[in-house]
Amino acid sequence: MRKYYVYIVTSKRNGTLYAGVTNNLVRRISEHKNKINEGFTKKYNVDRLVYYEEFPNIIDAIQREKRIKKWKRQWKIELIEKLNPQWIDLYNDLHF
Repeated sequence: MRKYYVYIVTSKRNGTLYAGVTNNLVRRISEHKNKINEGFTKKYNVDRLVYYEEFPNIIDAIQREKRIKKWKRQWKIELIEKLNPQWIDLYNDLHF
């Protein structure tokens, strides 16, 4: 069964935030870390995974991503700090 992920990456604690969606979280965060794709995350050095959620279908994941992207910055920070108060890079703990 395929899984989908909504994630938030940052440049540093309380730094630039980026929310995205993917079907392969390990690969996608690796792309951010290795600056594979041109764009916002490469330009602003946004590569630290600080939050993610798992979904069973792409429609729910995309809807959640769109909602998060519309949120005020403070709401995103509160979401991160609720589950990851130290803003630890969760990438190294991914075991899929």
